[in-house]
Order: sequence, then C-alpha cells, then structure tokens
Amino acid sequence: MKTKRFTFITVLTLLMAVASFDSRAQANWEVGMRFGDNISIDATVPLGLRPRLQADVYFSRFGIGTYFDWMFTLTDGPKGLKFYPGVGPEFWFGYDFDVDIAGNFGVEYAFDFPLTIGFDWRPAFRVTDAFQFNAARWGFMARFRFGEGVKFQKAD
Repeated sequence: MKTKRFTFITVLTLLMAVASFDSRAQANWEVGMRFGDNISIDATVPLGLRPRLQADVYFSRFGIGTYFDWMFTLTDGPKGLKFYPGVGPEFWFGYDFDVDIAGNFGVEYAFDFPLTIGFDWRPAFRVTDAFQFNAARWGFMARFRFGEGVKFQKAD
C-alpha cells in the first residue's frame, strides 16, 4: 500500500511539472539557504515565466523536498514582490523513512541586484504509517540569482 501511494504521488508531481513546462521562456535559477524549523539549502529552477520547481535539502533531519510553485504578483504592487502557492513531495531519511505531501505558500522579494529574500509556510501531511499533519513549518530564505534571463511578468 505504501509503495502504491509513493508511486502515485511521484507520477502526479512529474505530470504537473511536464504539463506546465514552457521552453520558450526561462527565468533565473536561484540558490541559497532557508532558516526556520529545519535549515536547508534552497534552490529554484524555472519551468517557464510562472511555474517553477523549488528544491530543498534539509539538514536538522536529513530530507529532500521538491515543490511545484505557481508565481503571482499583486496588481500595482512593487516590481520585485511575488507570492506563490505550491505543492510537492518530501522524503525524510534516518531511523525511519517517511514521505510527506507538503504545501508551499510564500512571499518573496527580488532586489535589483542578484538577491531574493522570502518567507514561507510548508504544512505537510505524512503519508507513511499514519496521516499526520504538521503545520508548524515556517522559514525565511535568502537566495542568489544566477543570470538575468526573462524577468517575471504579470499576466495580461
């Protein structure tokens, strides 16, 4: 049963990423750190003008998380301010192996120089053993932007 859930979650995440891939517009790759409930290396990989893949390698309890985020701006808001909802799997290693399905809700600001800072919330449901919910997962991040690519744009 656990293997079926894991396979379903993995296939669903991959299908969402492939379905929204837009090869004609690439934005910036970013790499930095996330501080909060669990310290991690935080990276973003653009999949088009709006969707992106956000990946984290956690250290306090070793784990890997990948989140598919949809990027938005506020109407008439500051140029570098974005917010995003997202979802994705998390894999936790150690004495027990655990799989979570996590939300990723955040706001970030990209400065004119290659630095992005942000704040996010990652509530998660554990799907191994029992369905446990963990809502106390907040973090602050700072990432360095590589290249300048296509700038994030508002929907027309």
